[in-house]
Amino acid sequence: MPRRKRSGTPKLPLCAPGPDPQGMDTLVSAHLDFMRVRNFSPDTIRDRAYALSYFVRWCNERGLTRSSEITKPILERYQRYLFLYRKKDGAPLGFSTQHDRLAAVRSFFKYLARTNQVLSNPASDLEMPKVPQRLPRAVLNVSEVERILAVPDLEDTIGLRDRAVLETLYSTGIRRKELCRLAVYDLDIERGTLLIREGKWKKDRFVPIGERALAWIEKYILEARGRLVVEPDPKTLFLGSLGEPLDPGWLTARVCQYVKKALGRKAGCHIFRHTMATLMLEGGADIRFIQEMLGHSNLQSTQIYTRVALTKLKEIHNATHPGARLQRKPHVDAEAGVDAEDEPATSCAAPPSPEDDEAREDLLSSLAAEAGEEDLDDDRAHE
Repeated sequence: MPRRKRSGTPKLPLCAPGPDPQGMDTLVSAHLDFMRVRNFSPDTIRDRAYALSYFVRWCNERGLTRSSEITKPILERYQRYLFLYRKKDGAPLGFSTQHDRLAAVRSFFKYLARTNQVLSNPASDLEMPKVPQRLPRAVLNVSEVERILAVPDLEDTIGLRDRAVLETLYSTGIRRKELCRLAVYDLDIERGTLLIREGKWKKDRFVPIGERALAWIEKYILEARGRLVVEPDPKTLFLGSLGEPLDPGWLTARVCQYVKKALGRKAGCHIFRHTMATLMLEGGADIRFIQEMLGHSNLQSTQIYTRVALTKLKEIHNATHPGARLQRKPHVDAEAGVDAEDEPATSCAAPPSPEDDEAREDLLSSLAAEAGEEDLDDDRAHE
């Protein structure tokens, strides 16, 4: 019996050129082509197309088919519409979602003004909604993480893959989209690193990965991946049941199932990213090393940190991440008569300063903002 293809992210209502050269659909299509020529990331273009498709549909429903008909009061009406809109479950759009859609409209009219498609930019003075910068309500502790990692059924091919996925998220703190794009050759077992190709802002970076996560990935490759591959092999590291790359939205739902089963509460992939950063901070890691791992080129309201060497980053990761080592081997200090593992990892961190405290707060806020960006994608499935 043929397997039914799993439904992934719903098809986006993208805009296609229309018969009117000055019509909204045609101009939006030209705007997206403008972004492609300037090498915007596919994700950015997709998100822009998605947001603008809602605006164009809203305009068409009100007989507004040309950009010259759009005024600032009309845009303010659209902003109120977004505020009052309710999804299928009755929940309102989050302010991050509202901001995202209005920002796309503002960029669109900025492009039209620059290319002389409109005489003036009606969105230039549009006041954007303030997006709250809240920290996540909960971060996992080590015992909670271990309970989640123990949930997948290791006798099952999919369960073994999922254990390797969870270990990778926990060890590296990479984004869910970055994990879904990992290729087999991005893993360097000898050096204990992962190569993240074209992460956020299309930046490549290396991140260290712990011995335990490497062991689970190797086990998955040797015992499970071959059963999932459908020729020709796409070389993607983590594969779905049909041999396809994992979908980020589906991955979040899968992780949420494991978290709920282990802890009885709801959380997605990003909880591992935030947990990794928090545990390393508590373990004494310098803020700039964590910044490098997360792929943040800078942090708001803080100084721009210099990039650090991968060797030092790997050393910090091993010293501060509780799940970095395959097996922790405590040794006894002969003179002091104490377990050296019980001593704080002070050699890797300088005494905290006010600037460090501010950087720490901004780091956590930045992680929360990223979680909000993932929620934008997940919200679309519920509209």
